[in-house]
Amino acid sequence: MRVRKRKGVEDYLKAHEDIVLQEVPESWEVVFGNAQPIEIEVGCGKGDFILGMARKHPDVNFIGIDLQETVISWALDKVLAADVPNVRLLFVNGKDLGDYFPEHSVSRLYLNFSDPWPKKRHAKRRLTSSSFLHIYEELLVPFGEIAFKTDNQGLFEWSLAEMSEFGLILEQVWLNCHADPAFAKENVETEYERKFSAKGQAIYRVLAHFPKREGVRDEVSEMSI
Repeated sequence: MRVRKRKGVEDYLKAHEDIVLQEVPESWEVVFGNAQPIEIEVGCGKGDFILGMARKHPDVNFIGIDLQETVISWALDKVLAADVPNVRLLFVNGKDLGDYFPEHSVSRLYLNFSDPWPKKRHAKRRLTSSSFLHIYEELLVPFGEIAFKTDNQGLFEWSLAEMSEFGLILEQVWLNCHADPAFAKENVETEYERKFSAKGQAIYRVLAHFPKREGVRDEVSEMSI
C-alpha cells in the first residue's frame, strides 16, 4: 500500500543518518558499537514491533527495513522518542538485502503481515516466495530462523507450501498464535496485529529454518523469542 509522502521527509531522514541508513555500512559492528546478534524485520511499518523487540531484548541488535520513505520516517519518530540504542532502520528494498549484510550474519528474520500480493502474476513479489527465500538463505546464520506472521489464511497456506518446497524445516506452526498462552506472553504485536486480533481474527504464524547446507560453517547463534 502506497502512502502520501510526508513533507520534508528526505531532509528528516538525512538529518538522522545515524539511525536510518541509506548506504551500505562499513560493518554492523561499527554501526552498533558491538558484536551482538542481528535480527531484522522486512517491512517494519511504523516501527512498533521492532522497537518492542529492542526493548525486550537489549542483548540483540534489531534492524527495521522498509522501502517507503514516509513509513520509515514514522518508525524513526518512535525510535528517536524511545532513545533505544539497539535499533537501526534501513530505507531499502527487500530484494537488495544481500548488498547490506554479509553472508550468514543475521540470526533471525521477521516477516510481519506482509503484502499478500493476491494476484497470481504477482506471486514472486510475496516476501515468502522462493525468490526471496534464496536471499534469506544467504543472509541467515546456520539454523537462523524466519518468523512469519499474518492474518491472511490464503497467504499463510501458500507460504507454508513455498517454504516446504524450498526445503525449509517448519519448527512450529500456529493456526492462531494468540491462543497459545506461552507464545502470547512473549509476543510483541505489530500495528496490524492489534487491529486484526481486536476483531477476533486468527493470527497465523510459522517459525522455520533452512537445513544445513554443504560448505556453510556449523555454528548456531542464540535466538531471541
